[in-house]
Amino acid sequence: MTAFFGLVLAASTVHAANGISVTRGADSTVYGNCVPSLVVENKSAETIDYLQVDVVMALDNGQERTVELKSAYREGVLYPIAPGGKATLKQHLDTSLAIGAGCADVKARRVVRTLCEAAGGKKCASAVSVQP
Repeated sequence: MTAFFGLVLAASTVHAANGISVTRGADSTVYGNCVPSLVVENKSAETIDYLQVDVVMALDNGQERTVELKSAYREGVLYPIAPGGKATLKQHLDTSLAIGAGCADVKARRVVRTLCEAAGGKKCASAVSVQP
C-alpha cells in the first residue's frame, strides 16, 4: 500500500511540474483604478501562443467586475511563451473597462475562464493551474 501511495504521489508531482502555472502578480494603480496582473510560468514542453485568464474581482461595496488578463492582444502580434519561460498577463486598458475602484477596495478574486492556445490556434495540451 505504501509503495502504491508513493507512486501516485510521484505521478501527481510530475504532472504539476509539467503544466502551466499562473500566480498572482503585482497590482498597480492607474488613474485611481486597480489593475491586476498574473505571472505565467510555462513548465510544459509546448510553446504557448496566447493565454487569457478572466478574473472576477469582488469589491467591498458588493459589486463584481470581470477583468481579462492577456498575454497579448487577441487580434495583434502574439508574444509566445516558450517552454521554461515566464510572462506577465495584463489587462489592456485600451480595449477593456477599468474596474472603477482602487486596490484596497478589492476583497476577493476568482477565476471564471481560462483560454490557452498553442501553435496554430490549438488548445494547449498541458493543464493550466491558476491561483489569482
